[in-house]
Amino acid sequence: MATGSDATNPIGDPTPGAAAGPTRGSGGPAAGAARASGDPTPDLPGAASNPPAGESSPSGGASHPPSLRAQIAAVIAAARRLLTAHIELARAEAGEIMGEVGRVAMLGGLALAMVLLAGVLLPVGLVLFLGEWIFGSIGWGVLLGSLLLADIAIVAVLGAVGVPGSRLGRAFLFALLMGVAVGVVLGLDLTNRAWTLAGDAVLPSLDPGVRPLAIAVLSLGILGGIIGLLATIRAGSGARTAGSVAGGLIGGAIGGVLLGVLTAVALGPRVGAAFGVLATLIAWPALVGLDVARAGIDMDALKARFYPGQTIETTKETIEWVRQRTPLGRKS
Repeated sequence: MATGSDATNPIGDPTPGAAAGPTRGSGGPAAGAARASGDPTPDLPGAASNPPAGESSPSGGASHPPSLRAQIAAVIAAARRLLTAHIELARAEAGEIMGEVGRVAMLGGLALAMVLLAGVLLPVGLVLFLGEWIFGSIGWGVLLGSLLLADIAIVAVLGAVGVPGSRLGRAFLFALLMGVAVGVVLGLDLTNRAWTLAGDAVLPSLDPGVRPLAIAVLSLGILGGIIGLLATIRAGSGARTAGSVAGGLIGGAIGGVLLGVLTAVALGPRVGAAFGVLATLIAWPALVGLDVARAGIDMDALKARFYPGQTIETTKETIEWVRQRTPLGRKS
């Protein structure tokens, strides 16, 4: 049967009542005094005490702040990473820019090449068209266009070295007159008619279709050989040899034969005009060359064009003026 104390604590709480004395682990009189004074941190067994400020925990749980050297190293590393990132970005953008530059340069080069090609194709095509349209053959356009460009180059070089334009123009005028004469004579078949008459008189037994050619080749071949022989003898005044004389004779004969073939054939107006232009383009540089060989080139004037004589003379005068007013040393 339960006693009076059991009735007071029906669940069998082992905690004694208020009249009971202090139990084990209650902290004794010091704990009671702490509770009586209201100390929030009673000195209980097993309770962790906080270390004083400025002292580390005996267990070592608190971390120390990084040193100055470590902080500087961290800042340098961060700055290096930032700089590297900027450099990589600049490289990427530079690669893209260079790609665009290459693309623009390629397209610009292609456009320039097309313009140059058009600039070459237009005059070439024009020359070929004129050769076909005027003279009846593209070959005439090629031949005459090439000679025209060569003549322009020769005249440009001679003009650059100081040959007056009046002499060049005079040579072109004479060459033009020669070309007109050749064109009229060959275009109207005047030489063919003349050789036909001569063949009828000299070689009446030959076929009428061959007479003009035969008489022209025979006559001009002999005449050309004689002219070549005389020219060789005159040119090689003191050093004539049998080979040079024979060469002049044969060369003149071949030239005469070719001229005979050209003049014996009835060419017609278009081909005759083409030969007239050809004669002009051949005679122009030839006449200019003869004029230069006769009159020569003023080398002193050519040198003066590329020599700063006025500057040098002015500099000399200035130096002399300074010497007169600034003695080089004191007079004793």
